Amino acid sequence: MKKVLLLIAQGVEPLEMSAITDVLGWANLVGNDAISVIDAGFQRQVKTTFGLNLNLNYLVNELNLDDYDALAIPGGFEPSGFYEDALSEPFLAVIRHFHQAQKTIASVCVSSLALGEAGVLKGKHATVYHQKNGTRKAQLEASGAIFVDQALVCDSNIITSTGPGTAIEVAFALLARLTSENNANKVREKMRIPALNLHWLAKVQVAEIS
Repeated sequence: MKKVLLLIAQGVEPLEMSAITDVLGWANLVGNDAISVIDAGFQRQVKTTFGLNLNLNYLVNELNLDDYDALAIPGGFEPSGFYEDALSEPFLAVIRHFHQAQKTIASVCVSSLALGEAGVLKGKHATVYHQKNGTRKAQLEASGAIFVDQALVCDSNIITSTGPGTAIEVAFALLARLTSENNANKVREKMRIPALNLHWLAKVQVAEIS
């Protein structure tokens, strides 16, 4: 059985978290390979971006990280305390642990900034939620990443994306890496989720001014 650690920070965005748990949960039910998703954080009680209260099943220090095949990190919002948690040293240490073991790390939206802060994006193609002021893009590039304005970017063992609407594709990319493309497509069909739209994938968030 493949095991995925879903690392949850305070202020997590529920859609980004649930997309991962749903796709991998469906994969466990109708796919070709068994997958287990374990949620954990550094506080048992988590308040999400929009006020939903969560009670996590595990604390990170209760787990043996070596038991896991992949790490998945949903993003969140700054006013809800996401960065205070996701950029903390204990959180970053988990990212480094998985990266040093060359295991897949899948991040959604601004959680790629945590990957950058952990030092695992140097020289790698990656993306993040990007607006006209370019703040998040600048943060990502400051970490040594090569910014790509694309909905989903995969480089080596790392998956990054641009926003909550990309979370389900991050989950399918993670599923394909853990099992196979055929299995991911089978689960997609069972879930009635449309095939990945390549035009949407390549559409930039902020148009360049000519």
